[in-house]
Amino acid sequence: MHIDYLSLTNFRNYARLELSLPSARPIVLHGANAQGKTSLLEAIYYLATARSPYTASDRQLIHWRAENDPLPYARLSGEVSSARGPLNRVELTLTLDRGAEGPARSKKHVRINGVDKRVMDLVGQINVVLFLPQDLTLVEGAPSDRRRFMDQTLGQVDRDYLTALDVYEKTLPQRNALLRRIAAGQADARELGYWDDQLVAAGSVIISGRQRFLRELEGGAQAAHLDLTGRRETLTLRYQPSFLPTFNGDGQLSFEALGLDLHRDLPADQIAPQFAEQLRAQQAESIQRGVTLCGPHRDELRLLINDRDAGLYGSRGQARTAVMAFKLAELAWMRAQIGEWPILLLDEVVAELDAGRRAYLLERIDGATQTLMTTTELDIFTPEFLRRAAIWRVVDGQISPNEATSDP
Repeated sequence: MHIDYLSLTNFRNYARLELSLPSARPIVLHGANAQGKTSLLEAIYYLATARSPYTASDRQLIHWRAENDPLPYARLSGEVSSARGPLNRVELTLTLDRGAEGPARSKKHVRINGVDKRVMDLVGQINVVLFLPQDLTLVEGAPSDRRRFMDQTLGQVDRDYLTALDVYEKTLPQRNALLRRIAAGQADARELGYWDDQLVAAGSVIISGRQRFLRELEGGAQAAHLDLTGRRETLTLRYQPSFLPTFNGDGQLSFEALGLDLHRDLPADQIAPQFAEQLRAQQAESIQRGVTLCGPHRDELRLLINDRDAGLYGSRGQARTAVMAFKLAELAWMRAQIGEWPILLLDEVVAELDAGRRAYLLERIDGATQTLMTTTELDIFTPEFLRRAAIWRVVDGQISPNEATSDP
């Protein structure tokens, strides 16, 4: 899979950009900070997911000069070649609706091959793996960082998962608001039944999907981690849902009936009744506290090195190695799911690695997948790699080729 052509209008610091991208050569975007390197990667990620990895506010994506226009907007479009077809055109338009009262609200408009579509229909059109220095949060960050990683990765390939996540994220605040009204004597506890049914149906799909994803991811992560550490350290993943569904549904663990771990699949229909029972068991406390106390919004994922929690006991170097193994496994997992390599985006990652890990990463991606990477310094790459790469300089939202490279 690769993007042949990218067009940006009023996106971040790109007032206008029309760009043809090579598929067989790594693309190195270099220049000073705040020139637009990261924004280019962000645009590709946004086309794939309709979400930014850097901000929760779509409004911030619209070029500041366009904010005073009668109808502020940003438009992104890409022509994508994949195994499924020679060319698909994906287009997203963001507009700001100021309205008569209140703050301006952003709206998304999706078109695929010229036909209006839902955001949900973006699934599978463009698949990307994004590798950031901030990905250390996969080891050292909050549980929400690891849940976000699972959601963003699974949401690119699994429409059922993305649908369930959308339902869950809309249902949870409604249930929590009802819990607070019940506590205040303004509603009846029997009203929870409707929201519980919605939460259970969606949440069970999410829990089952995460468990299956991590089981499939772990083998690749372990193999890469063993290579990176000279086979001295073993990486394992531990999924910790907020309640523990068991294979036989009785809440009791045994050798014959394992719980929800990475060695046994529990389908959503086996998880659902146990999730519902847990909600009922915690209902009184949930009303008292005004929040839903179990469900995938409280799940956790831990990375262990030689059976020790890397987030609690690992060094900074161990965390970097674990994250690198994790992201390489994500790349291979995505390829297995869609039948071809996804697009790889590396934002200032190479500069964060030592020489050994840098060589390991570049060796595995060179030529395997369309890769775009940003850097402020070209001398961190070997001359051999730079000769194979397309090197583009980015200055104030303008992209131009370095001498002795092909035109973009």
